[in-house]
Amino acid sequence: MSSRRHIALLVFLLLGLGSRSLAQQNPEDIALDENKSEDYFFEALTQRGIENYDKAIIALQKALEIEPKNAAFLFELGKNQLAAKNYIAAEIAFKSAIEIDPKQRWYWNGLYDIYYQTKAFDKAIGVVQKLVEFDPNMREDLVSLYMATDQKEKALVLLKEIDASSNLTKTMEFYKLKLERSNEFASPKKETLEKAIKEYPKYEQNYIDLITLYLSFNQEEKAFEVAKELEKEIPSSEWAQVSLMKFYLNANDGTKASQSMFKVLQSDKIDLKIKHRVFNEFLIFAVNNPIYFKEVDAAIPYFDSDASISVAQEVAKFFWRKKDLEKASYYFEKALQQKPDAVESMNDYLEVLQQKQDFQRLVRKATEFSELFPTYPNYYYYAGWGFNQLKNYQKAKEYLENGLDFVVDNQPLEVLFFEQLIISCENLKDTAKKQRYSTKLKQIK
Repeated sequence: MSSRRHIALLVFLLLGLGSRSLAQQNPEDIALDENKSEDYFFEALTQRGIENYDKAIIALQKALEIEPKNAAFLFELGKNQLAAKNYIAAEIAFKSAIEIDPKQRWYWNGLYDIYYQTKAFDKAIGVVQKLVEFDPNMREDLVSLYMATDQKEKALVLLKEIDASSNLTKTMEFYKLKLERSNEFASPKKETLEKAIKEYPKYEQNYIDLITLYLSFNQEEKAFEVAKELEKEIPSSEWAQVSLMKFYLNANDGTKASQSMFKVLQSDKIDLKIKHRVFNEFLIFAVNNPIYFKEVDAAIPYFDSDASISVAQEVAKFFWRKKDLEKASYYFEKALQQKPDAVESMNDYLEVLQQKQDFQRLVRKATEFSELFPTYPNYYYYAGWGFNQLKNYQKAKEYLENGLDFVVDNQPLEVLFFEQLIISCENLKDTAKKQRYSTKLKQIK
């Protein structure tokens, strides 16, 4: 059996060949049926690969005659019917696959593709609501569908839900701004909110709406008063702390700002993305008020469980962009303490040490990293470069020649190696090797 056929068969088996009732079948007949259905399925994949959708559809229909309840066959049939623009037939196929196996996200995706292409947005909404269960990012598609079907209230509610847990994309920001500026969704008047707060002092949302209203008119002092009132009435309110931290920062009160920040970071209710935002605002404040860097250091461990981003590494990059190499190297070290084998942090850290001309630490770290990842040539390069700067030319030559063996299809890195090897060999009076590396360098350039 060819490798393509093996792959197709593997895909077929992974998707599931469907349940078979074997009790009353002769084993030889079962084997024959399996072979036939596999052949038809493979033929369908081949035909779809060359965009011969009609022949693929015929092959799949034959496979389904053998196994009418095979969801994978039905899904493949739907894809071919959709590609052939047989929308009704495609819809029937995808719905049949979903009926058999509703937990397969891709079957729902196929149905969504039909409704989107045919602009059947009302039908698409129900499908996307289901897809949101598989992937929360599909909420943006749902917002767009609500906008397309003039369901503005649902769109705005969902946008606020997204905004509370993550950053809005430009398209979502546009929708939110458009809705909030419309008369239909104008912010409630100050008097209404103030009255509501007096009547229901333990209802958090009214405070948040009033803070937002004051901020929209650049009345920060009044917004600050509302935030303090919220903190007084509902001390456990995370929103109060998020708002208060911003006000304390604007008032240049780093102590109270850090207290609010830590309350936010310690909260189990606040989304991680909001915590990142709060931390970033405090970091920017600390740049101009360096006495608060101890609070920055204390805040970083709160993000240790975040597998998607290393906060210490991002802080290091922040200072690197500002050309503050001392703090950049300090926070790269913190990032590597948290995750010693983080290759990106290792590479950036060595680059910073090179820019700092901290030769001793550079060679120490580069040699450590080369032992951890012995096939990564750039670590040998940094070690060789550093040893050359320290005039330890023999060590430099040793590391550079060892690392050169691992440079593959990377001419810029080869150039760097040869340039440093020429320096090493020249100082070691190794004329033959200096000439050899000089010739190779000329050939590359």
